[in-house]
Amino acid sequence: MTTLNALIAVCLCYVALLFVVAFVAERSAAQGRVAWLRYPMVYTLSLSIYCTAWTFYGAVGNAARSGLEYLTIYLGPSLVMVGWWWILRKLVRIGRSQRITSIADLISSRFGKSNLLAICVTILAVVGTTPYIALQLQSVTLSFEVFAEAANPGQSLTHNATALYLAMGLALFTVVFGTRNLDANERHHGVVMAIAVEAVVKLLALMAVGVFVVWGVGGGVADTLQRIDASGLGEWQVSGGRWAGLMFLSAAAFLCLPRMFQVLVVENDDENHLRTASWAFPMYMMLMSLFVLPIAVVGLELMPEGANPDTFVLTVPLSQGADVLAVLSFLGGFSSATSMVIVAAIALSTMVSNHIVMPIWLRVAPGEGASVSGDVRHVVMLARRMSIAGILFLGYLYYSLSGGGTALSTIGLVSFTGVAQVLPVMLGGIFWRGATRVGALAGLCTGFAIWLYTSFLPSFGPGHFMSGDIVAFGPLGLGWLRPHALFGIEGMDPLLHALLWSISLNTLVFIAVSIASFPSPLERLQGAQFVNVFQHSVGARGWSAGVAQSEDLMIMAQRILGAREAQALFTREAAGQGRGGQLPDPSPDFLQTLERELAGSVGAATAHAMIGQIVGGAAVSVEDLMAVADETAQMMEYSSRLEAQSEELSQTAGKLREANEKLTRLSVQKDAFLSQISHELRTPMTSIRAFSEILRDSDGLPPEDQTKYASIIHDEAIRLTRLLDDLLDLSVLENGQVNLNLRRGSLRDVLERAVAAAVADDSQGVIELRRDTVAEDITLYTDLDRLSQVFINLISNARKYCDAVDAVLEIRVQSGNDTVILDFIDNGTGIAPEAQDVIFEKFSRVSDQKAGGAGLGLAICRQIVTRLGGKIDYLPGQQGAAFRVVLPMAID
Repeated sequence: MTTLNALIAVCLCYVALLFVVAFVAERSAAQGRVAWLRYPMVYTLSLSIYCTAWTFYGAVGNAARSGLEYLTIYLGPSLVMVGWWWILRKLVRIGRSQRITSIADLISSRFGKSNLLAICVTILAVVGTTPYIALQLQSVTLSFEVFAEAANPGQSLTHNATALYLAMGLALFTVVFGTRNLDANERHHGVVMAIAVEAVVKLLALMAVGVFVVWGVGGGVADTLQRIDASGLGEWQVSGGRWAGLMFLSAAAFLCLPRMFQVLVVENDDENHLRTASWAFPMYMMLMSLFVLPIAVVGLELMPEGANPDTFVLTVPLSQGADVLAVLSFLGGFSSATSMVIVAAIALSTMVSNHIVMPIWLRVAPGEGASVSGDVRHVVMLARRMSIAGILFLGYLYYSLSGGGTALSTIGLVSFTGVAQVLPVMLGGIFWRGATRVGALAGLCTGFAIWLYTSFLPSFGPGHFMSGDIVAFGPLGLGWLRPHALFGIEGMDPLLHALLWSISLNTLVFIAVSIASFPSPLERLQGAQFVNVFQHSVGARGWSAGVAQSEDLMIMAQRILGAREAQALFTREAAGQGRGGQLPDPSPDFLQTLERELAGSVGAATAHAMIGQIVGGAAVSVEDLMAVADETAQMMEYSSRLEAQSEELSQTAGKLREANEKLTRLSVQKDAFLSQISHELRTPMTSIRAFSEILRDSDGLPPEDQTKYASIIHDEAIRLTRLLDDLLDLSVLENGQVNLNLRRGSLRDVLERAVAAAVADDSQGVIELRRDTVAEDITLYTDLDRLSQVFINLISNARKYCDAVDAVLEIRVQSGNDTVILDFIDNGTGIAPEAQDVIFEKFSRVSDQKAGGAGLGLAICRQIVTRLGGKIDYLPGQQGAAFRVVLPMAID
């Protein structure tokens, strides 16, 4: 007989195996080896978390009590999967395009990024899932008790302690492997792979028990069928209303359960996996239900009267001495319970942190606004880990308060009815553009309140949250308000009664209030994106860039995404806009991209609020959308045009600001130029006048003094002539009056003459020239003299301004496609970034300290190169100053 200690050891080994599986999967994903993790069958097996301990244990108990009714719990999800293209594919596409992290995030995003609506869905999901978590704790506790009783008859376990230890262990596993990535939209490969392994274990375990019961105890298929016929459990006694209600309820829960949404949508890598799951998952469900009825019939025959049918999967093998099979069955039930709790805790903790903790943090810490530097990822991560612990504690608390005595199937149906309240809002949101946030909020609150009153609170039993008098006679003696006979309707099954009133009133209020209210602009845009997701899968739009600062957005992104991830995102977007550096323009498209990235970590509503804190609003006004209130695709087209114009105006405004800044700098440089040109003209003229008066008025000057003064007058005259030539040359070039002397010649010869002329004056400093004369062997048809003038200026500038100890100028030549590219790159410190956009202006000087002229050289170079059919630019990002000249090999 297997002892309780041995069973605990088996559990610990099994959990260790799951740890290893999860660790290997996470490590493989981190190393980029994810092909085997993204296999469609892994995705299909992850859907098996629908088959919890309720399915493993409770289905047999339900069959023993109600016959074939247990099949409804399998038929609902199977029908949903068979018709996947209607709902599931749309949900997955919406999830991928909008970076949805949870079902609360889906509802919030659809209805204008409303965090209030997300909070309501989160609270409903937590409360609705709590009984289901308690069910898992109860099932594992019952299974331990079965083994304890079998090993030592009369021995009983401390149920609360066992459930508490189990909750703590599950919390630890979930925290370790469920909160490794902040981005909830990234795959939890370790958890998913562990769930897939558990899916195989519980299927094999249940089928092994079934095979043992049919062939080992029942005497084969024929004898087992006779047992079923004799028992009456296999009779087709179908209550149409209850069957329809249970099938609807199970289908709704399959779509709305947080854990199912997590694996169906969030963990989906490829929507094509749904094609495999559409047939493989119903087959899995069929196999899980195949031996339920035989086990129930044989259990009723073998077990003493009054035995709990929920434990027949364990007690039947134990009664026949099949201890190993019983341990395998225990592991199957243990897998069913733990997989559900792990994924549910991950999904719910994401919802709590994104939609409750983060908004509260943004509100109570205004001094640490979204744009203040710092790292808040630890806040989100800590919130998720604490939420996991809190959610599992709530499940334990429900188990403790309810006494754990209710049938497993009853507890599961209570939970199903609660989470099903999301269904009207979810389906209405993805198929009806007229649905509004106010309507969704009103419908959810109505359905949630009725479910609490008619199903959830009574499930604790009389005396806890609802007295027996209220259940029997209604509050204040109002019989028509009795929880199980609301509005005077009596005789209905309590489950169907709660389901009917909660869902019907939920839907009615949702539709009525939506029709009576008017959606906000953002709601309508989001509605169009969701309803027409297959035509508009690019994500919602709606931001304006009016007051956004890229630096503030970068700081905020680093706090949520991390420094490396945020910098990579901003650099990529800046490159996509054709800008250098790491800061893109805060255009509407960029803001929407940033919002989607942040949504993967903190949810859509919180991401929208954080960007809104910096940006200050959305681009689309109510007046704009009122003009297109016909609820057709024209609204999207018109909105797109408005946003395109807004983006164009924003970009134009940015360019105007840059132009204004440039003009301001040019104005300053113009004043400096006028001052400099006055000085440059006055200085030689003053010298010429002074020394010519000396020569005129002084008699008997020594010959050497006469020669000295005459040389000064000559040099200053040449200097004045050169300045005037530059001014006249620039004026002629700008007015287009220059006549080009076109002829063929060698580029190498032009460079040789330019180098000889530029280095002739030793006063400008020494510089080493590096050239590839072979690459320079190119024939050009152009104005060789003007081209030489450009080269002389560039080489002379390098000699004057290169501040390296050993100055080096490298001249690189490359040709192709009828063009020649020449790069002049020195090894100095280069030109300051703020001066790079004005160095070719005629009022600009590279350095006031070293300038020896009027700052016209580069302006003349630009005009010459332009007249020669080419262009000249400054190349940023090089070691020193770098200029690129692009010329055609021949001027047409």
